[in-house]
Amino acid sequence: MPKHIARMHAGLTSGAVRKTTMFRRLYWVTEQVQANGASKILGVYTSIPDLIRHGLTGEGDGRLRLTLTKLDSEDGPIGTWLEPGFDNLEAKLQDFVKTEEFSAEHCKSLVRALELTSHVAA
Repeated sequence: MPKHIARMHAGLTSGAVRKTTMFRRLYWVTEQVQANGASKILGVYTSIPDLIRHGLTGEGDGRLRLTLTKLDSEDGPIGTWLEPGFDNLEAKLQDFVKTEEFSAEHCKSLVRALELTSHVAA
């Protein structure tokens, strides 16, 4: 795990009070997208801390695409964001902070992690 991600992980887990969590209905999917449009799914994560810890390695070629989707939904994804800018991700996450699906701290940590691991010039 890269050192900057390990430090963020430690900040997410140290001293945190755990609430009983509901069954996860939202999933993060990470993909590497090549210049020709071909993509490869890298992983599926059920929480922002797991996404940061395991899904944002900063490795591989191509651009990182994040997709947020509901479990067993026939609707399209809630959102899809592509490196380098991950446009409007931070604003969209605020909808989930309001419903307490995600914490404000986790959302800020995700945005910081994406800034640190992005390897495509903006």
